[in-house]
Amino acid sequence: MATKPDAGEKLIASNKKALHDYFVVQKFEAGVVLTGTEVKALRAGKANLKDAYVIFKDSEAFLFGLHISPYSHGNLQNHDPDRTRKLLLHRRELDKLHGQTAEKGLTVVPLRLYFKGARVKAEIAVVRGKKQYDKRDTERTRELDREAAAAMKERRH
Repeated sequence: MATKPDAGEKLIASNKKALHDYFVVQKFEAGVVLTGTEVKALRAGKANLKDAYVIFKDSEAFLFGLHISPYSHGNLQNHDPDRTRKLLLHRRELDKLHGQTAEKGLTVVPLRLYFKGARVKAEIAVVRGKKQYDKRDTERTRELDREAAAAMKERRH
């Protein structure tokens, strides 16, 4: 189930693969530290969250693997597309996330990247990996829901 942006939010990129590969345990909203050309590239929709994940170093959270393509009108000061970006979270949230990832089988991945006003935010989630049979079961349930909705629509007409 993909999350939809709330009012006043403009979706930049979403990580549909994460929703397929993981069970979402808990979600958080975090700010992202960016340079000027990165923001301009994001406004053009040049982001890829597919292989991104969150790492913890020195009691801070960093977004690793987020690819933001170079800004087309950038100059020599254009950004590195695959650099590690710092996440802005409250201390309590950082401690909670770090504690949960110490548990076996839990990790933190970004689900979507969006503008909230003029700021870029990342929706990150604590997730647990799905087994292959869980993925098949999710797909089967989704297919049954789709068929039921089609039958109800057909019945109305």
